[in-house]
Amino acid sequence: MASDLRAPPAPPGGFGGQPPGYSAPAPPTVNPDLQRRPGYCHAAYALKQISKGKAVGQKAPLWLRARFQALLFSLGCRIQRHCGKVLFIGLLVFGAMAVGLRVASIETDIEQLWVEAGSRVSHELRYTKEKLGEEAVYTSQMMIQTPRGTGDNVLSQSALLLHLKAALAASKVQVSLYGKSWDLNKLCYKSGVPIIENAMVERMIEKLFPCLIVTPLDCFWEGSLLQGGSAYLPGRPEIQWKNLNPMQLMEELGQFTSVDGFKEMLDKADVGQAYMERPCLDPMDPQCPESAANKHKRRVPNIPQELAGGCYGFSKRFMHWQEELILGGTVRDSQDRLLSAEALQTMFLLMSSRQLYEHFRDNYEIHDINWTEEKAAAILETWQRKFVELAQQSAPENSSQIIHAFSTTTLNDIMKSFSDVSVIRVAGGYLLMLAYACVTMLRWDCSKSQGAVGLAGVLLVALSVASGLGLCSLLGISFNAATTQVLPFLALGIGVDDMFLLAHAFTETGLSTPFKERTGECLRRTGTSVTLTSVNNMIAFFMAALVPIPALRAFSLQAAIVVVFNFAMVLLIFPAILSLDLQRREDKRLDILCCFYRVSWLYSSWLSWASACTAPPRSTTGST
Repeated sequence: MASDLRAPPAPPGGFGGQPPGYSAPAPPTVNPDLQRRPGYCHAAYALKQISKGKAVGQKAPLWLRARFQALLFSLGCRIQRHCGKVLFIGLLVFGAMAVGLRVASIETDIEQLWVEAGSRVSHELRYTKEKLGEEAVYTSQMMIQTPRGTGDNVLSQSALLLHLKAALAASKVQVSLYGKSWDLNKLCYKSGVPIIENAMVERMIEKLFPCLIVTPLDCFWEGSLLQGGSAYLPGRPEIQWKNLNPMQLMEELGQFTSVDGFKEMLDKADVGQAYMERPCLDPMDPQCPESAANKHKRRVPNIPQELAGGCYGFSKRFMHWQEELILGGTVRDSQDRLLSAEALQTMFLLMSSRQLYEHFRDNYEIHDINWTEEKAAAILETWQRKFVELAQQSAPENSSQIIHAFSTTTLNDIMKSFSDVSVIRVAGGYLLMLAYACVTMLRWDCSKSQGAVGLAGVLLVALSVASGLGLCSLLGISFNAATTQVLPFLALGIGVDDMFLLAHAFTETGLSTPFKERTGECLRRTGTSVTLTSVNNMIAFFMAALVPIPALRAFSLQAAIVVVFNFAMVLLIFPAILSLDLQRREDKRLDILCCFYRVSWLYSSWLSWASACTAPPRSTTGST
């Protein structure tokens, strides 16, 4: 308690010895708050009583509170005198800030959101890019197959043939963009095409050079079916990886040009006959080569034995797909032999947008489409979305296996969907708050009802949130999922709380207060509490901006700026609405339908006018 006020006792025998029949006038009404908590509602009055020795308390905090209350009182009186101008200018400024939402940007990159700038992770990422170069950067498109039943084995011929069907559907994805057709062979990541002096042979090798695909199918001849490259030589059928024997091809090319260097490279990479000697999943397949290990025996290979230890790409020395990359949920016996697995995984590696741009920059095929890195990124994103769609649709509905597809674009799409503002959800929340504010502030007595004030207050909070976020957009602070999904409702709760506090204090302002000072009195009584809570919230959010995680830092800064706008709205614009509502209450007009007067007041006015009209004329004659 800042002060303790006590009234002096009355003298015995009445006031001043007046006669017994004398009736003293009633003392003026005193605001009960001045007796219970004078330091909170009127600090200057409490400080004055302490100076007179009629109360006890601490002077320093009361002096500060008195000065701040005087400032708020002066502000409220000025707002009431110019409420229309304040409301117009405030809405104009806040609306102009809200226009900044047009340039808002939503950040969905995981690295930009959650990797601290200057941290060890960022240094390692930068080091990797500097040492390996842009050529080593690629994006992984994953296709995972799992059984519908828990614990079922996928190391069977039927399961792998279904995986082959899904992988083939994914490898044959083609998209048409910018007037060109783009397939996997144009977009996939390749380990590097060797340079050969003979231009014709170099172009043929470039078309045949395989994509980097990490798959359990590479343990079998069917892994060659995923490679879409092809070439032609005079006098022989189309050359593809399903019928390509690299050693035999080198011998045939050696008749036209020197390929000793290329042949030496194949020997070092241990390419051998590539896929031609690997067993076929289906030895009855007519396309299964005669050189396959199980072609003549017509026997299904021992799949767990073939997959144990992983598989090899076309280069057995440099392309070893470890077992952990292609199988999941493996089960082994006591002798560490592979028995079963619960998942198969195939990864298609694509070039990055930068690498794709550099690869086709000087290509004659794209000279007419104004080739840019943004167009390369758009092509990759379109291909990845179609890859996910076709891969997931490849498995029949009654199949015992499920195909799951995932790409880099899938993650970005998920982050974007989480970051997009749900207009229905936000509008629904604000409409519920509008209804709540209107219903709780309505009264039967129009001089105390504030339903329209509640509606206007919630709308002002919505405008302050939009203007605060608009300023954040202009300052270059990007949005994220926390901003779009959490902040609108958090700011609504903070702003509406202060609005209810001011509206309630305004109804408690007594008739003894002069009409021109009622808004000032309301701010003097409640403005200090509103200011302290808003300042505490601002400091808390600004301090949270010290968190090094970029997503949380952006959210904290945006929340702090929105709280600043809420505070400005509560202390400047909302009192102007209260002042306008005060004039409506003095005129006895209805609350929400403020253009109409209260029926009882109209009826009494009509009766007084009617009685004045029907009264007999007053006599003007009299005795002198």
